[in-house]
Amino acid sequence: MLTDVRTPRDLKKMTSAQLAELSGEIRSFLVESVSRTGGHLGPNLGVVELTLALHRVFDSPRDLILWDTGHQAYVHKLITGRQDFSRLRKRGGLSGYPSRAESECDLIENSHASTALSYADGLAKAFGVRRVTDRAVVAVVGDGALTGGMAWEALNNIAAGNRPVIIVLNDNGRSYAPTVGGLAEHLTALRAGHDRENVPRRGRHPADGGSPAGACANDRPGDAGEAPEPAAPGGVFESLGLAYIGPVDGHDIAATESALHAARALGRSVVVHCVTRKGRGYRHAENDSSDHFHGIGVIDATTGKATTTSMARTWTSVFAEEMVHLGAERPDVVALSAAMLAPVGLDRFADAYPDRVFDVGIAEQHAATCAAGLAAGGLHPVVAIYATFLNRAFDQLLMDVALHRAGVTFVLDRAGITGDDGPSHNGMWDMSVLQVAPGLRLAAPRDAAQLRAQLREAVRVSDAPTVVRFPKGGVGADIPALERIGGVDVLYRTGPSGGRRDVLLVSVGAMAATCAEVAGRLAARGLGVTLVDPRWVKPVDRALLHLAGWHDLVVTVEDGARAGGVGAALAQALCDAGVDVPCRAFGVPTAFLPVAGRAELLEEVGLSAPGLEGEIRRLLTRRPARDRGGSDRPPLSDRLVIS
Repeated sequence: MLTDVRTPRDLKKMTSAQLAELSGEIRSFLVESVSRTGGHLGPNLGVVELTLALHRVFDSPRDLILWDTGHQAYVHKLITGRQDFSRLRKRGGLSGYPSRAESECDLIENSHASTALSYADGLAKAFGVRRVTDRAVVAVVGDGALTGGMAWEALNNIAAGNRPVIIVLNDNGRSYAPTVGGLAEHLTALRAGHDRENVPRRGRHPADGGSPAGACANDRPGDAGEAPEPAAPGGVFESLGLAYIGPVDGHDIAATESALHAARALGRSVVVHCVTRKGRGYRHAENDSSDHFHGIGVIDATTGKATTTSMARTWTSVFAEEMVHLGAERPDVVALSAAMLAPVGLDRFADAYPDRVFDVGIAEQHAATCAAGLAAGGLHPVVAIYATFLNRAFDQLLMDVALHRAGVTFVLDRAGITGDDGPSHNGMWDMSVLQVAPGLRLAAPRDAAQLRAQLREAVRVSDAPTVVRFPKGGVGADIPALERIGGVDVLYRTGPSGGRRDVLLVSVGAMAATCAEVAGRLAARGLGVTLVDPRWVKPVDRALLHLAGWHDLVVTVEDGARAGGVGAALAQALCDAGVDVPCRAFGVPTAFLPVAGRAELLEEVGLSAPGLEGEIRRLLTRRPARDRGGSDRPPLSDRLVIS
């Protein structure tokens, strides 16, 4: 039946039996397709019936259905004409999140949580100003997203305006892991109150001639479409001034439709509380106690096991191991994350030191300032989050951590280009935005050994924030240094001993392997090259300024934004120090990159070894003539004293 669904309107003529059959087909499709490509499986298995009910009650795209977080929108894609999942999250294929380029049914591309309610408030206000009364605004928000403060800022405004915003609370008790905090306990109490006091009547489905009001969990006798009065109080939602309907079984299409019809009839802001189960209908996901197959790689759909087992270490696993070692040595080290303990590797630390780890929910802003408080209380907090989510906490990092010179270490996983999760998840902004934070120190390890070393260096800093960033995926072999000058590691050197060389190649973080290949290519053409890893890219090490003076060209290579990045900071430092040498920065352009693999995107933006070699050779052909002797300059060595 799925292939017959081309638009949401095709759902409206289906019977309850057909809808049940379609639900099964969708689950089979999701398991078979996502197991081949990887993606967010568990969240979408949990919203099959809820999505069908939404599209039967509302008329998308005229009625606006906003998904928060967008990784639960696969079913929505399927019934809005997007059924080719063969290249999901790959170049030329479907995005793993809502995409305006794919469908007019996707109004917003929100893959950061807790934002849909603010969009909804703005849309409802716009409709009010324009006197639009025949279009609904519906925001589907998970209980995990409600742990984010931005969601409550929006709820505060929605309730005050009392505009007709329909908030569908998809309550599965989880984000990646079980939802934490007082809100989770409150929702549990609402569900428990419903179970004790309300036995929902299961009437016939509206498609079979039943009354839409007949299956609502909290309904009372009355006319079809009459707004039900909740028998169990709506708790905090009603206290805010929002109407409340539920809890309702989000896997019961009839009951969910009834609740949605009732919500629309109210003509005011209302929460429809739908209880669902993440991973529903796929036993491997349902039996997974960790994250219910939230996000998977390629798996065998029959066994639920990964089809390939990689023995390679990942950056995240190296960090996880070192944190456990640090915890044993430093009882003052504590850890925080924002609803992502396992994805960032803090689950091992939590197992070892359960009293020293804090999951604050989807609340990066709170995590940063809470960490400042922990530091003021005599501890050294390590805040581990994805690099893309640091954007949300920049003000707190600047004014609550840096201004107070708090000894807090931020560890940024998935830094640089990540690729398959699309433009919102590339961690390419951190090294640019952090340049303006006074006193902050930023480390970009090139390999596992340096990650361990620089994490330890970071937690020894007690009077300023430190940041350690690393990319997604496997970590390659360690790259040893020939020597260390100041705080800068020299990785490769060829050319005249004690004299000028052609190019100083400054590699940032995980770009070291690529830069080593570039250095070898240039040396094979007879060029003098020094390859260095600054290790700590903020502040600029004075050793770099000294080294730059011995070269005709300085080139920086980073997998972060060129605008305001490491290269820009080094160029400014060279100018301020009066070191007259051209500096060219290679990095990510100021653009939202499309969905594609990391290697594909690096090549596309000119960060592959062949591309860099060609550009550097072109730059060297345009250099002014210089004295190549250099006999009046001291030799480069690790004995250099940097003041």
